[in-house]
Amino acid sequence: MATIAVIGASSYEGRQMLLSLSDHGLAHVGFDFLLPDGAGTDPADLIRLDLRDPSALIAAFQEHGVTDVIHLPHRGTVEHSLKDPLDAFEAVLVPLMTTLRACAELSVGSFVLSSTASVYGTPSTIPVTETAPMAPISPQGTAAAGAERMVVDVCQAHNIPYAVLRYFNAAGADPMGRAGESDAPKHLITAALRIATGRRQGPLKLYGNDYDTPDGTAIRDYVHVADVASAHICAVEHLRDGGTSTTLNCGYGEGASVQDVIQSVQRVTGKALDVVVVGRREGDPPQLIADTAAIRTTLGWRPAFNDLDLIIRTAMDWEDQHGAPVLETT
Repeated sequence: MATIAVIGASSYEGRQMLLSLSDHGLAHVGFDFLLPDGAGTDPADLIRLDLRDPSALIAAFQEHGVTDVIHLPHRGTVEHSLKDPLDAFEAVLVPLMTTLRACAELSVGSFVLSSTASVYGTPSTIPVTETAPMAPISPQGTAAAGAERMVVDVCQAHNIPYAVLRYFNAAGADPMGRAGESDAPKHLITAALRIATGRRQGPLKLYGNDYDTPDGTAIRDYVHVADVASAHICAVEHLRDGGTSTTLNCGYGEGASVQDVIQSVQRVTGKALDVVVVGRREGDPPQLIADTAAIRTTLGWRPAFNDLDLIIRTAMDWEDQHGAPVLETT
């Protein structure tokens, strides 16, 4: 039986990927180093192993009959990467090298890389198309760009069909409440919700309100994590059906500002958020919005959760059911 391996499967996006693959009835297995704090028990389809050991991964692929791979690199933050670039590079690129070595050794049928919009840096045109140059402005973005180049070079050399999906801001939680962001919040929505629910100390920090945007705050293309998972599944099916290798944006083509998110959180929770404006963060572009024409045409992908309030409501439901009982500090 053809089996899809998910590398990085204990992550926020990885756990949703496992659930979505199950929902689609697709044979799969997940691999990762560790279980994040607070994420509960390992699901039965997640196996822990050292992703830096190619022989261990090759043996695991053979044992489980892996034919296709979805690789989810370490989900770091721009802020951390600026403080420790070497750690960001190692976390993203070393497991990818191991995975690609296993894929080349076993001649897998397809490879899908989960990349990010951070490879674009500060694009000159919004919405940004896949033809825009990669010009990252943080080590996190540089690592993602390096990962893309590595995948293209290796897959072309070994005749492995590949897809690179540059997703924008993954957000929300599983619509059925089975998974969500369990570790320290890595973006605005989770941080705002935890402050609103009293699980995190406030106030909410607003990093800059003087951008060249309608309300002065940064704009992002928030895409529900379940839609991100479905896009990866569409990419695997595209390659399995003989589709050509491709690099595609994964977003909604719509932007929400920080102020838009704050207002949505207040609507969904019914609670006012205490907000303090602080200086801009290094590595934050004013706007990042995807041009999504290519992914819709190439993969036939159609998002199911394209609504900011819905994204926040699913995240809120997850926090209500599984949120940490202790108070987080900012």
